[in-house]
Amino acid sequence: MLDIKIPIGLMFSIFGVILLIYGFATNSDTALYQKSLSHNVNLWMGGLMFVFGVIMLLLVKKRKI
Repeated sequence: MLDIKIPIGLMFSIFGVILLIYGFATNSDTALYQKSLSHNVNLWMGGLMFVFGVIMLLLVKKRKI
């Protein structure tokens, strides 16, 4: 049976890590984050995407046990 949680979890985890790295790399660029009220949106969304991806992968592991 095909479980869609595995590719979704991997995709969100990989994209989350990419956004986290980009957010940390551009953290000191204040001009980039002027439109978002000086909040590093890449860092926040990368963290949320990574957490969601890990939760999806943990749900797959929990189901198999």
